[in-house]
Amino acid sequence: VQLQASGGGLVQAGGSLRLSCAASGSFNGIGGMNWYRQVPGKRREFVATITRGGSTNYADSMKGRFTISRDNAKNMVYLQMSSLKPEDTAVYYCNADILVLGRLQNYWGQGTLVTVSS
Repeated sequence: VQLQASGGGLVQAGGSLRLSCAASGSFNGIGGMNWYRQVPGKRREFVATITRGGSTNYADSMKGRFTISRDNAKNMVYLQMSSLKPEDTAVYYCNADILVLGRLQNYWGQGTLVTVSS
């Protein structure tokens, strides 16, 4: 099972970016899907989460600017980011609870770098 994140890049402050994350491999289902981010030298922090049914929750600093969504048929999760700030610069990681051989296991993607210039 793999999670592959993509969509990172360089964007100016105030701009927008959409991250994608695809789950692949052999599994029976996906539960909650999440985005985290990490600045070098700092702890990884929670960004957003979405349940299989579509319920969402966000870190306070992302509310109103970021939108998490998912496509269950495609096994994908997205993060639409707008009104980006230089402090949003980080490596963004997707994370998901995936049902493998009857057990729910947690997986991390490899991360995609988002750089917001001022």
